Amino acid sequence: METLRKKYIRLLNATDITFKRYLYAEIDWSSRLIILKGQRGVGKTTLILQYIKENLTSINEAIYITLDDMYFAKNSLSTFVEEFTQLGGKYLFIDEVHRYKNWSVELKNIYDFYPELKIVATGSSALEINKAKADLSRRASVYHLHELSLREYQNLMNGTKMPPFLLTDVIEKHEQLSMEINQKIKPVKVFREYIEQGAYPFVREKDALFFSKLKDVVNIIIENDLPAVERISYETTYKLKKLLMIITDSVPFTINVSELSRKLSTSRDMLLRYIYLLSAAGLINTLSRDGKSTSGLRKPDKIYLNNTTLMHSMNENPNPGTLRETFFLNQLSAQHQVTYPKKGDFLIDGKYLFEVGGKNKTNTQIKDLENGYIAADDIEYGFQNKIPLWLFGFLY
Repeated sequence: METLRKKYIRLLNATDITFKRYLYAEIDWSSRLIILKGQRGVGKTTLILQYIKENLTSINEAIYITLDDMYFAKNSLSTFVEEFTQLGGKYLFIDEVHRYKNWSVELKNIYDFYPELKIVATGSSALEINKAKADLSRRASVYHLHELSLREYQNLMNGTKMPPFLLTDVIEKHEQLSMEINQKIKPVKVFREYIEQGAYPFVREKDALFFSKLKDVVNIIIENDLPAVERISYETTYKLKKLLMIITDSVPFTINVSELSRKLSTSRDMLLRYIYLLSAAGLINTLSRDGKSTSGLRKPDKIYLNNTTLMHSMNENPNPGTLRETFFLNQLSAQHQVTYPKKGDFLIDGKYLFEVGGKNKTNTQIKDLENGYIAADDIEYGFQNKIPLWLFGFLY
């Protein structure tokens, strides 16, 4: 306990609270059990440490622990909680919950037997609360922390406090909004920086090995995080990496199941399972016409890497058109339903149809369609139904 507390205090003292992720203000921190999911590297740990630092003044009432600590190789979480509460503990913050065997059963028991204790746990994007060994869905408030938005990147790197906008405002007031933003920053320049390296908060470290670290993050997700959540073999992790590289080189990736199964030397069902696993891990985004989430046996219509930073880390010369579409899908899917329409590139919330392209993109494909819009790259200001692509990075 003493060693864990020393590590916690050291981390807490080093935590910067000047910039907070968008989700910080959206979480109902009064809930007895909060589960915070998200891809590795998006800032889950920092977010909970910021909350402790700002809101919990009694050093003995709260503690942060990570379940991949060697302490838990020989000590159970339940035993730790018993000792913690006996010493007056009231707030328990648990990181890397997916790395602990039978985590859901122990969390359920702790929730039931320690009603005075508030718990916040973080875990992999791939955690499926309803499929866990203990049903936590009725007990837990579950949140998902998305990658940095363009707006967050601007605020993080430049110390600004630019607010988010509703999608309806971006669509209906984009001319006014783009004028206001251009008076404060150079959004096209910031957009260029963002699509290369802006999706993860550790970009602020300005490390020359940024992309190398990001590749390490991807390897940890596939080799450690996924096997902790799903039963997968070494061969599966190898094929997941191979599939990810095939998707990386595509513009964007429209699935040919037979050809892809042949390349991976696997069956159709296993291929679709691989796609599901990469999607659950937050490494790819899938797009379908019906808007239903990817399951183990459903074939999506298109596949993209999750974000443009991942694209740049895996491909020295990513396709500009794919970068634009990847950015748009990533930013919109955080808070809206995105589907693949019969015409155009993306349908948002079943209502707004978008074509994504460069500054010379025309209305040809959407000219006769109600609520049809163009998200155009390389423009500072929009006009009528042509909206700057960068402005969709201000939605959260």
